[in-house]
Amino acid sequence: MSDAKIILDTCIVSYLMRGGPEAERYARHVEGKLLAISFITVGEMYFGAEKARWGSDKRQRLETTLRNFVVIPYDHEIARCYGRLVAERQRNGSPIAPNDAWIAACTVRHAAPLITHNPKDFMGISGLSIVTEQPVAETQENT
Repeated sequence: MSDAKIILDTCIVSYLMRGGPEAERYARHVEGKLLAISFITVGEMYFGAEKARWGSDKRQRLETTLRNFVVIPYDHEIARCYGRLVAERQRNGSPIAPNDAWIAACTVRHAAPLITHNPKDFMGISGLSIVTEQPVAETQENT
């Protein structure tokens, strides 16, 4: 395995867990990489399970899936990055959802690319490198 670290957005974790065409589209980006997720992604995955009222089998599968990733915990530098990028996006007239801001802050803090299928959520953040399979026309739609 390569020591190249890449951070996955929640949508990508969900795709990989479900399998199918979306997972296949992103497979080349994750193979041989050290895969990390934000503490926020862990919470979002548990929220999805609660909201959908998953049974014990699906919850166990979620637990197993989450163990395959390095989980990036909160630290003060992430909080500083969060404050900077939220303010930056507000000044630019494009506010960012709090959970997306935390994921972006973890990514900037650790200087690793972010794999997402929702690149428009992360556009205009300095120091953030985005990897996506989303067609260019869709990513430029709201930028």
